[in-house]
Amino acid sequence: MSVQVTITAQDMQQIAWTLIDLHGVQAIGVADQAACELDEEGCPESADAWRILRSVVEDAVAGRLTRDNAVVLH
Repeated sequence: MSVQVTITAQDMQQIAWTLIDLHGVQAIGVADQAACELDEEGCPESADAWRILRSVVEDAVAGRLTRDNAVVLH
């Protein structure tokens, strides 16, 4: 049975900051590792979600995103 979960852009931002709080700049590597493991397990949709999260983490670490930023999708 597959469960469909909707994660908003705001959720992704909150998760990204939580990863950064827990792992610092290594949060990027944590997201990469999770995506690779999920690909190996045959879960491409979940791996893609981690790749998206990695992008958000990278933006936050680089200073392009702050905790107070409103989330705007383009």
